[in-house]
Amino acid sequence: MTSPRPPFPPFDEQSALQKVQAAEDAWNTREPERVALAYTEDSIWRNRDTFLRGRDEIVAFLRQKWARELDYALRKELWSFHGNRIAVRFQYESHDTDGQWWRSYSNELWEFDEYGLMRRREAGIHDVPIQQSARRIFGPRPDHEKGHPLPFA
Repeated sequence: MTSPRPPFPPFDEQSALQKVQAAEDAWNTREPERVALAYTEDSIWRNRDTFLRGRDEIVAFLRQKWARELDYALRKELWSFHGNRIAVRFQYESHDTDGQWWRSYSNELWEFDEYGLMRRREAGIHDVPIQQSARRIFGPRPDHEKGHPLPFA
């Protein structure tokens, strides 16, 4: 059995906020194996047009993602929660090997098991090309910014 990942459902506002910040922090490490530990062994994902099942597929997907989305930096914001589900909106910035910067926007739907592991994740992501001078996300969120959303324009 995998180690439990508190906080556990049912979520209240504080525990949902903790779960969102923990996810943001983990993804910003860009360490696929570490990120995958937050998901059930048979977790189901929809990410854009890609459908995944299980940690091995999640790790392989994230390795490929971060090989092409360079200097990836993410911000997540709690949108809603109920029981064992959390809805999040997020944006991240990265650049490709040609040096083109992108800002990517999405809404995510999460469902957790009783051990606090995510068993389902759904995300439809939209990419917008930006100039490097338009960047506003630089690495992991500093402590003094935690809990403060970014503008979504």
